Amino acid sequence: MRTLSALQALDQRRSVPSMQLGEPGPDEPTLLRMLESAVRVPDHGKLVPFRFLRIAGPARQVLGEFLARRALQRDPDAPPHAVEKDRQRFSHAPLVVAVVARLQSGHKVPEQEQLLTAGCVCFALLQAAQAMGFGAQWLTAWMAYDTEVARILGLADGERIVGFVHVGTPLQAVPERDRPDPRALLSDWNP
Repeated sequence: MRTLSALQALDQRRSVPSMQLGEPGPDEPTLLRMLESAVRVPDHGKLVPFRFLRIAGPARQVLGEFLARRALQRDPDAPPHAVEKDRQRFSHAPLVVAVVARLQSGHKVPEQEQLLTAGCVCFALLQAAQAMGFGAQWLTAWMAYDTEVARILGLADGERIVGFVHVGTPLQAVPERDRPDPRALLSDWNP
């Protein structure tokens, strides 16, 4: 049954930690197919308030070196293991797609709704990667909010990183984790 298979895909979704993602990553046609699905999100006003930035190949290490330097600028007393973690942060998965929100201030569609649309793109990209047989993880961390990282990535005014989606082949099986019980989260509003 078609509905059941779509629900099963949602129910089977899980993040694969970026450190457990390796080669191969998606080739160009596969990535474009994944992005075709990822852009099918609610988008009030048809603003397309997002874009993609591919970080792959040697660019991952270049970004890692920048992050290590930037981490020390932000905190000169940062422990060496934390700096090394930032240096290696983009070196595991063969592909990282930065989802960039392109927010239009003053538009009739509130910026919050535009930001939510970009967030939906991250989730849809996770689903698309899994559907294509890859593992993926949506990460942010301090670098998603740092102005110098935004500058080095070429973000314009009104743009911000919503997430770094790491994509690759899972190197090991990822166990299921506890999920919340929707019955405990549902309440009725009674006027």
